[in-house]
Amino acid sequence: MSKSFRLEVITPERLFYSGQAELVIVKTDSGEEGYMADHTWAVKLLQPGQLRIQEEGADRKNMKYAAISEGYIVVEDSIMIFTDAAEWPEEIDLARAERAKMRAESMLQQIRPDDSEHAKLEVALHRAINRIRVKGGGNHLK
Repeated sequence: MSKSFRLEVITPERLFYSGQAELVIVKTDSGEEGYMADHTWAVKLLQPGQLRIQEEGADRKNMKYAAISEGYIVVEDSIMIFTDAAEWPEEIDLARAERAKMRAESMLQQIRPDDSEHAKLEVALHRAINRIRVKGGGNHLK
């Protein structure tokens, strides 16, 4: 059994997750990164992506998946994730996520890449795609 650590995931609305974990994987500015107990101290910005949690005593086949948006992770003796939004697959409204994806794609086609709204629309698109992937099972998608 691997060593565990305390993990908390906090959104502005709620304490999304609190428990003992052996591994947490998030998407940072550098790509997907995994953190385990005794990891070197770190603070990283998070991108919209999948949050994967291997809880204490569980194997990697039974990881928990959630969709999270922008935020940051603080790695010390425990790990804290602060994110603007987090949803378990059962909380995701698939039809709403698909509408958001189509809306962002449509708007992106109508503006130039140097338009000030372009970056915001790309984030909205990535957030919608991520929610759709997590709702669909997430584990086979990046």
